[in-house]
Amino acid sequence: MPNPAAHADRLVAYPDLRLDTLIRLRWLAVIGQSFAVLGVHFGFGFVLPVVPCLLAIGASAALNIGLRLVFPVTHRLRGLPAALLLGYDVVQLAALLFLTGGLENPFAILFLAPVMISATALPPFTTATLALAAAACATLLGFFHLPLPWPGGDPIEMPFLYVAGIWIALMLAMAFIGTYAWRVSEESRALSQALAATEIVLAREQHLSALDGLAAAAAHELGTPLATIALVAKELERALVPGPHDEDMTLLREQVARCRDILKKLTSLDEEGAPFDSMEMAHLIEDVVAPHRNFGVELAVTFRGEGPEPRWRRNPSVLYGLGNIVENAVDFASARVEITARWSQAQVEITVEDDGPGFASDVMARLGEPYMSRREADRPATMEGGGLGLGFFIAKTLLERSGARLSLGNRAAPATGARVTVVWPIERFDAAAARLAGGAGRPASAAAAPDSA
Repeated sequence: MPNPAAHADRLVAYPDLRLDTLIRLRWLAVIGQSFAVLGVHFGFGFVLPVVPCLLAIGASAALNIGLRLVFPVTHRLRGLPAALLLGYDVVQLAALLFLTGGLENPFAILFLAPVMISATALPPFTTATLALAAAACATLLGFFHLPLPWPGGDPIEMPFLYVAGIWIALMLAMAFIGTYAWRVSEESRALSQALAATEIVLAREQHLSALDGLAAAAAHELGTPLATIALVAKELERALVPGPHDEDMTLLREQVARCRDILKKLTSLDEEGAPFDSMEMAHLIEDVVAPHRNFGVELAVTFRGEGPEPRWRRNPSVLYGLGNIVENAVDFASARVEITARWSQAQVEITVEDDGPGFASDVMARLGEPYMSRREADRPATMEGGGLGLGFFIAKTLLERSGARLSLGNRAAPATGARVTVVWPIERFDAAAARLAGGAGRPASAAAAPDSA
């Protein structure tokens, strides 16, 4: 089965920033700045350069109108255009602050707004560049600005130590809050993309299940025309005199018989009603292990259990999940991977162990998260695999949906390597146990094992 995680890794990208969102936010800024300037001057009687301030505010309004006329509402920005628009907001705010007291003006805190928007929607380099531009503007405003508006028109000079404190607080706020906003949005993006990749796996699983039903339906539907073909072929063979067509008629009769045998196999279903619906533990493990036998790593499979070997309902999502665990073990193993299947009256357990470096201590707590770092940070670059953890996230999600419980860790010393254990309750795994539970008054569908997602 193709690995959708590998495809999703290539899709990791920052979403486009909607232009309409920036326009609406800028209109809020225009309204707020207008009320602040007019209110302070006419309402409180503070003396400030009203006309230059209104011109700076009017430039933002004109920009919004121009963008609305040129671009449709659904237009989205990516990269440099979005950064330039946010950079304009920084410069426009710096111009207003220059006219109204510089960093002495408490509205200097608004330098954080463009940086926060960039941190949540744009790449880190763009956000860092924007933050540096805001820091440069704030630094210049600390030394060059018009007097802070004050009642009576008398200028007031704040102590330099106070201005320096405002500058330091602004720098720390941009660094801390910007990093926090970027980290939260980055995790949200990674989780969304990982869930999208999981949906790809589930859609493929549903497609495979649909193919099972389609094969059974096709077998029933093709039975009647195939019987007609067989009858006509027999009549033609009787009617034709011996000649050069005898070999063709014999071949036709043999191929019809072969088609009937194939259809008979497809229609030989158990009660569950899907071809190859039930399989033994050995067949399950072989389906998982077979694609990884030719990679120079020994795969040792062991079976231990109480009573008869359990059977399970074929589930592509579980095959994918176990296959991903085995694939990771083969990628990191030095020479050998051990797969142990155990079963009892209560549960079914599958353990995958390798002789590689094992899970790093700083990674252990984050295992199962999407887009995490590889198992060992110092893993040789020549080794394939590793990835960002999306494949394991999908595998863990699919296995847990089937009712399994995963435990992860390292092998006990002196052995090295990782150990992954997957455990199902027997009623979620054994098809016979599920049917018995259904006959005892419990719906069989509730105990079917493992459920298709």
